[in-house]
Amino acid sequence: MKRGILIIAVLFSVQMFSQAIYEDERYIPETDPLVLKNLEEWQGKKFGLLMHWGTYSQWGIVESWSICPEDYGWCERKKGSNPGNYTEYVKEYEGLKKTFNPTKFDPAKWAKWAKAAGMKYMVFTTKHHDGFSMYDTKYSDYKVTDKDCPFSANPKADILKEVFTAFRNENISTGAYFSKPDWHNENYWDPYFPPFDRNVNYDPLLYPEKWQKYVDFTHNQILEILTNYGKVDILWLDGGWVQKDSPQDIKEYYDGKFAENTSKNGFIKHRAVDQDPKMDELVVKARQKQPGLIVVDRAVHSKNQNYLTPENRVPEKTLPYPWESCITSGGGWSYTPDAKYMTGREGIQMLVDVVAKGGNLLLNVAPSPEGEWQKGAYDLLAAYADWMKVNSTAIYNTKPIAPFKENNICMTQNKAGNVFLFYLAKEGENKIASEVVVKSINPKKGTKITMLGSKKALKWTKFADGFKVTIPESLLNNLPCKEVWTLKIEAINR
Repeated sequence: MKRGILIIAVLFSVQMFSQAIYEDERYIPETDPLVLKNLEEWQGKKFGLLMHWGTYSQWGIVESWSICPEDYGWCERKKGSNPGNYTEYVKEYEGLKKTFNPTKFDPAKWAKWAKAAGMKYMVFTTKHHDGFSMYDTKYSDYKVTDKDCPFSANPKADILKEVFTAFRNENISTGAYFSKPDWHNENYWDPYFPPFDRNVNYDPLLYPEKWQKYVDFTHNQILEILTNYGKVDILWLDGGWVQKDSPQDIKEYYDGKFAENTSKNGFIKHRAVDQDPKMDELVVKARQKQPGLIVVDRAVHSKNQNYLTPENRVPEKTLPYPWESCITSGGGWSYTPDAKYMTGREGIQMLVDVVAKGGNLLLNVAPSPEGEWQKGAYDLLAAYADWMKVNSTAIYNTKPIAPFKENNICMTQNKAGNVFLFYLAKEGENKIASEVVVKSINPKKGTKITMLGSKKALKWTKFADGFKVTIPESLLNNLPCKEVWTLKIEAINR
């Protein structure tokens, strides 16, 4: 029993150590001046939209993963007529192309709602791991514009084109999610060999010509997007296991399943495989097409990961490099029937927490098979919109200020030297406290403190450590927003 506890403790410690290394040390700064400029501008945007969408939405299942022969609960096959037979299931899954027909697809509506919510950039799934392309690629017929897909006859059939155009029209920057693994492509999962896990199903070192064909295919598809779809601001690459050498600690971090990778009998659920996609070459070619392009080769320790992307979690502290928490807003990454979405309070307070720590929030909304967003998504974005109308100046183009959070109060600062204090409503609260005490910051003598959304100067009292702000009854009874209230300090003592 003690030995079992020790093993669990060691595994947990290794996982936490690998995560700590990833967050604190595994970043290689960019050197391209134009990329650095764009990266700084991106950091000031703070809030973005991610969308996972594909044929899998018709079954309401996790994106792509049910065709991966790994033994995890979230990969479990739950739909289709024969989920107990892997080969038959894959055929039926890929046959979803023949029924995908999202006739209610209206990206202009999405873009307007995203803009109202304060989102400044977006990332759209051009292709997930299953290999189905949501754009008109010439390198595969497994795509939304293929004649066997009923939506191909629709004037909006080139979904990526329509999405990018709609969001650019709202002055929202565009990002292309692209999966480096392609489980449909014969040069990644060769039909001669059975797939064993998420990795390429043959040894690239033994079949270098076949692997080179796959590298060429991947580069061609990415360059196709960067050539035919206008200005692209971010290339967001997923599938971090497709990398040269596949360092074990990165794989563990990316998967988030360290203790589950190996069974008691030594059965390895998925392996680390050297599968070099030659990203250095690709990024050079990509930036010839799109100068200043931000590249995010997720979970790969290299110069091609311009910012890091903690997945479905918010770091506990500020991090010394550009980062973005990518978070599901409701259900999973892909469409889930009857998904339960974040409340306005949860969503707004998460945004504030992320920004106070110096990060960006990329919030995922999953379209339905008909091409619609669920009511819960619109309700959440409406809450963001109401709050951002009042408080956005404390969000955009701000930086962290130590200690970044004190109790339930988060902090940011802008270039003008103003400091913003975000009072996060506690459980059971529906308004800010009548007296707000902060010990870690000292306003300059005579400085003005106001609440965003109100012009009234607030009375404040200096203490030996910190200060107290008094919120008058008249303001408490007529607060300008919900969930989080922002106090603006004109200047503090440094």
